[in-house]
Amino acid sequence: MAAESARSRRRLGAAAAMRSAAEQLAQMLGRVPDSVSSLKPVEDGWEARVEVVELQRIPDTTSVMGSYRVVLDSRGELLSFERVRRYSRGTTDRPT
Repeated sequence: MAAESARSRRRLGAAAAMRSAAEQLAQMLGRVPDSVSSLKPVEDGWEARVEVVELQRIPDTTSVMGSYRVVLDSRGELLSFERVRRYSRGTTDRPT
């Protein structure tokens, strides 16, 4: 029983957390994520940035993308998400 309890508290690995963030966000939004652009461990789980096509356009470089901050607990369960940026796919970040 103690081993099972320890396993349930163990932090999910990075690859599994990345998949979990993308899959759960897809369920919430009803759209398939394009990519996971960042993933970092936080105190009680993971924080990911997931890129989603919000409006498909032709040419593809003009499609509207949404960047979402996704927070997972240590087992990979979705705690929260929020869109933090909207941009055209062809846009590049400029150094600040």
